[in-house]
Amino acid sequence: MNWLDAIQWDAQGLVPVIAQEAGTGDVLMFAWMNREALQQTAERRQAVYFSRSRGRLWHKGEESGNYQTVHEMRLDCDNDVILLKVTQPGSEHAHGSSPSDAIACHTGRHSCFFSLYKDGQWVVTEPVLKDPASIYK
Repeated sequence: MNWLDAIQWDAQGLVPVIAQEAGTGDVLMFAWMNREALQQTAERRQAVYFSRSRGRLWHKGEESGNYQTVHEMRLDCDNDVILLKVTQPGSEHAHGSSPSDAIACHTGRHSCFFSLYKDGQWVVTEPVLKDPASIYK
C-alpha cells in the first residue's frame, strides 16, 4: 500500500495539517494539504500546503521567504490529521535570533495563534515582528 493511501482524506481530498516549531513546541499554524502537497512536502522536506482560497498548491514561503523546513511528519491515531515539526528562518538561532523571531503568520507574527481568550474577549498576545506589507509582493 502507498503511504498516502493510509490517510483519511476528507470529501474534498484534503487533510488538516498542524505546523509545530521543532525547537520550542510552539504551534505555528494550521493549514490543509491534498495528496500532491503532502507528496511534495515529503520530497522537498519543505512544507507545501493546499490553499483553499487560491485553489492551488502553496509552497510556504514562496512570497515571504519564510519557508518551513520539515523535520518530521506525523499522522494521528485516526489517520486524519498531519503534524509537521518544522523550523523557519529565524528559528535556527542563527545571527542572534531566537525561535520567537521566526515568522509563520501572514500577519508578520511568530504564530498564527496570537489571540488569547481572556475575560470575555480576544487579546492579541504576540507583536508583529515584520510589517506584512514588506514581506509579501
